[in-house]
Amino acid sequence: MSNAGWEIRGNELWLLDPQGRSRIPNADEVYRALIERLPAEEWIPTSVDGLRTSRYPLVPALMISADMEGGPTYSIIATSRGVSLELQAADLERGHRISDGVWYPVDPTARAEVLELLKSNGVEVGPARALKAFLAIRKVAAEGGAVEDQTHEQPFSPLVFAPPGDDVPAGVIAKLYPYQLSGWRWLKFLMAEGVGGLLADEMGLGKTLQIISALSDSGAAPLRPALIIAPGSLLENWRREIGKFAPHLKVLKHHGPLRTGRPADLQPHDIVITSYDNAVGDNSLLNMIQWKVIILDEAQFIRNPEAQRTKAVKRLKRDAALAVTGTPVENRLLDLWSIMDFVLPGHLGDAKSFETHFTDDPNGAALLEPLVSPLMLRRRVAEVAKDLPPRIDIPQVLELDEDEAAAYDAERDRINADYGAAATLVALTSLRRFCAHPALMNGSAAFADPMSFSKFRRLDEIFSEIFSQDEKVIVFTSFTAMADMIARHVEKRFGFFAGVIDGRLPIDDRQPLIDRFSAVRGGAALVLNPKAGGAGLNITAANHVIHYNPEWNPALEDQASARAHRRGQTRPVTVHRLLVADTVEDVVDNRLTRKRSLSEAAVIGVEGKDDDYGDIVAALSRSPSQRTGPRA
Repeated sequence: MSNAGWEIRGNELWLLDPQGRSRIPNADEVYRALIERLPAEEWIPTSVDGLRTSRYPLVPALMISADMEGGPTYSIIATSRGVSLELQAADLERGHRISDGVWYPVDPTARAEVLELLKSNGVEVGPARALKAFLAIRKVAAEGGAVEDQTHEQPFSPLVFAPPGDDVPAGVIAKLYPYQLSGWRWLKFLMAEGVGGLLADEMGLGKTLQIISALSDSGAAPLRPALIIAPGSLLENWRREIGKFAPHLKVLKHHGPLRTGRPADLQPHDIVITSYDNAVGDNSLLNMIQWKVIILDEAQFIRNPEAQRTKAVKRLKRDAALAVTGTPVENRLLDLWSIMDFVLPGHLGDAKSFETHFTDDPNGAALLEPLVSPLMLRRRVAEVAKDLPPRIDIPQVLELDEDEAAAYDAERDRINADYGAAATLVALTSLRRFCAHPALMNGSAAFADPMSFSKFRRLDEIFSEIFSQDEKVIVFTSFTAMADMIARHVEKRFGFFAGVIDGRLPIDDRQPLIDRFSAVRGGAALVLNPKAGGAGLNITAANHVIHYNPEWNPALEDQASARAHRRGQTRPVTVHRLLVADTVEDVVDNRLTRKRSLSEAAVIGVEGKDDDYGDIVAALSRSPSQRTGPRA
């Protein structure tokens, strides 16, 4: 029996019985024998040479801290009357621990709570790998559970959770920049975790391409069927972008009066694209499908929690949800709550308690940021400028709504009736004017509501994002009334400086106006006729260019873009080109592409060319009304 008794092995206390068998006793056995002097068996000693015992238990908590690489990490920290020890899960399982010659019991209630946290969330001591588990554990900390969050005021980059790699998305016909590859890997990671996310990159950084990359290659099972919900005017743009970058994906545009009412017609497609209005009107149909992922483009459309479309979108059944917007907060923090409530329902609580806890001020925003930062990826142009080309071209294909398409066709029919085969490019000016704004057709532009036209509403959304960053923009339009309408809107809606340069402004007055525009601190707009502003002007204060309506002459458009994208510009310049699908603007865009490929943007005449007649025929035969049914 001389070998029976206690044995210290590192941080563990073992018990050897008279038969030579050894085991780890539970904390109660040790406590009764060494502290209460009431061992369960007579052969168990009531003391251990060189070991002191503590009556006061260690109270453990799961601690969240930041590691050397800036990511969250877990540790188990236990305290007892001024003593603080780092424990391992094995210490909790055992229920006691030796440190510096002292034996400590571990508080059974806290021990059980921490063990349950580790087990139920599938986490281990060390770097936090699972985002869903991290969010759950952080929530326990906020509710006063057995978690000590040293990072509760610290935002984390969501990229710290996504595994690194050097792979590229399969099936995507594009070369992604490094930051876009990081975004794609993050989106893949979210889908694998079954957690939603908000892609909030600044305008011009290719949010659409990153989403298409994730749909093409999610790293595991295909994200099929996927539902993309976007403003109605952007559906065609999504269809064309997917066809361009991932043509192997089968896409259905669920839109227009001829759209299906049968879920069986939707399910064979990889991706279904529909509008927010259809998400309301066809909510029961769309809810008959369990979507692998639902993606909201321009997700600020659901910023109002009480709006019908917000409620309709949030009812849809989905395995995961992604939101895409460059303006996650437009007016108040509740905007972001509403988007996050779609992305990960319940994460930020209900709207009423959210508004009580997070006030609409810098303090409220600072308090909210750590809760949303793991779920929101937002990169700014300035942060990734070294990866970007000096000029970023952003073509945007827009669609007319049904009433606008009918009005356009009526004007097209009038031209056909009045001119027929004798029509010239000049005869198509009224169609181009319509695509700028229908109010230009009847001389009512000075009094019309600019937001009554879908194309202008898209311009307003682009303005909102540019001005939210306190940046400047140049807008080109060849119509005088349109220039005035845009300038008035900027001043009235945003309260920013807006100037107009066209043939009405004497040449000697143009540079002083540019100087005034450049001197403005923060957002401002300058609206130019491409002929008046296409040569001799240097407007590098602006890092955004918008071509509101395409020009027949590619050289004119290129020279206009060069006003901002030239020597002296220190930031990448985003060049937006807005054009209306299946209208004269689509034909103009095809014409520009064709002429650029032939002439490399040399000066091209706008009339009298052999291909003018073909363009006229194409313009007069193109109808926006004929594409409002299902289109794969």
